[in-house]
Amino acid sequence: MFDVIISIIMLAGVALVAGAVALWRRGNRKNAGLMALLAAVMFVNVAIWLLPTADGETLADAAAGNAE
Repeated sequence: MFDVIISIIMLAGVALVAGAVALWRRGNRKNAGLMALLAAVMFVNVAIWLLPTADGETLADAAAGNAE
């Protein structure tokens, strides 16, 4: 289930970036900036969960109890 949630977050982030580009071209800079900021926060959140720590396990593995 965790993989599905991460995939949905990534797809939503890509959609937000596309929407931000469209709004930027229309001249709505404030909303485009906010959408880009939200997309960046989502991507960083996914990276925090999926990048391994110094001991080689991810936070997702530690939360699931799969740490070796």
